[in-house]
Amino acid sequence: MTPTEPAVVQPPQAPASEQPVVRFDDVNLAFGETPALVHLSFSMRAGETRVVLGAAGSGKTMLLKTAVGLIKPDSGHISLFGEEVTGRKESQLYELRSKVGILFQEGGLFDSLTIAENVAYPLLNQFTLHKNGQSPPPEEVEQRVRESLTFVELEHTLDKFPSELSGGMRRRAGIARAIVTAPQLVLYDSPTAGLDPITANLIINLILKGRDMRNTATIMVTHRYQDGHLMANFRYNPSSGKIERAESSQLTTRFFVMQEGRLFFEGSEAELRASTDSYVQKFARPGSS
Repeated sequence: MTPTEPAVVQPPQAPASEQPVVRFDDVNLAFGETPALVHLSFSMRAGETRVVLGAAGSGKTMLLKTAVGLIKPDSGHISLFGEEVTGRKESQLYELRSKVGILFQEGGLFDSLTIAENVAYPLLNQFTLHKNGQSPPPEEVEQRVRESLTFVELEHTLDKFPSELSGGMRRRAGIARAIVTAPQLVLYDSPTAGLDPITANLIINLILKGRDMRNTATIMVTHRYQDGHLMANFRYNPSSGKIERAESSQLTTRFFVMQEGRLFFEGSEAELRASTDSYVQKFARPGSS
């Protein structure tokens, strides 16, 4: 008799909820002699939040751009959903990027497209929704666009152009576009910049709602300590439909402070506020920017 081949034992896989959504390992990036990211390492899982603070030019936006391969690091490794990003060709990044929502500074809407067309854009270009080169059915796109705009209370703006909306409304439309594909990771680049305090708090409430309804991993670059405070201490309660103060066991927000490309500080809000470092303290109080 021929001996039976031994079974191949696969290494145990961590549950999806325990696998990092995004991971940076010793990432370095420079433009000439100017460092943009220096030995940057961190990871985060589903439902977790990272609030990224720091002075202008400290590397906050570079962190977001390298995360999705828009800029290639000089060295180090970045993975999304367990798959390596660094070293991939642009065409090989489409599928991974389809799982990520991005809100650019000022909303980043296309001026020549209606709000509905802006929000539909990720759906029409999402790699995983295309079958044999065919786009999703128009009725499916329309339904999901309406749902996303209703989520941010802009369902009445479908046929309007960005120039017809206020700054806060454009930012809300940008959120609708970022979440329309139900991404597992959402990157927010200064979502409240230039907005009055009331509108800024509304934007953060919408970000909280999007995070907690889908257990989405969230990285938010901001100049406002208040934004991070809300993200760290409040959650959306689907039962009541309201933003409520979170229990301590629910807190999954970590604060980053970037300085000259380095992750100068990482910790909880309490650790941020307790820091005696003069640079960290610039971003650890209400009204700081």
